[in-house]
Amino acid sequence: MARSKRELTEINAGSMADIAFLLLVFFLVTTTMDSSWGLSRKLPPPLLENQEPPPPIKDRNVFVVLANSNDQLLVEGQLMEIAELREAAKEFISNPQRKENLPEFKDVEVDLLGNMKVSKQVISLQNDNGTSYNLYIQVQNELEAAYNELRDQLAMEKFGTKYTIIEEMAKNEDPNVSEPAKAKVKAVRKVYPQRISEAEPKETGS
Repeated sequence: MARSKRELTEINAGSMADIAFLLLVFFLVTTTMDSSWGLSRKLPPPLLENQEPPPPIKDRNVFVVLANSNDQLLVEGQLMEIAELREAAKEFISNPQRKENLPEFKDVEVDLLGNMKVSKQVISLQNDNGTSYNLYIQVQNELEAAYNELRDQLAMEKFGTKYTIIEEMAKNEDPNVSEPAKAKVKAVRKVYPQRISEAEPKETGS
């Protein structure tokens, strides 16, 4: 007798899509995203009805940085290389020689530090619609580094440790015991607040 051929059993793939969907949902629910990525910027709140606009900022207190459509960097109306931006920003923010064309200062009482001179500085960052993402990120990095280096210098002078190290310590600090690192971070930031104002990209025709 001829051996009967065994019929092949088909695999039921009808439920594969359901399984894939459940795995996707499980991944989304259990995965934690690293919140340290991205750019931390706070937009000014909208004016309320009948609320007066804030007083204008003096020109000497504003550091204008423009990245145009040709990927050129103009700082205070002058062409500048990206490698020069950090030092120029630090000079503006700290105004160590108290030049009259650089920011004014006000006396501020700061916890752990006492009475400190705090600059009224604001960095105005403007981008063109044609500005490349690469230049935009480089500018952001240099401005961020300018603030952090000044904060490092102050923290070393007052606490004997760099600000960036204290900041890492603050993240791992147990709030139920004490918060010395967080208090130091808050104090340093009060002396060197990061004020970067970003205007909406526009077409400059540059």
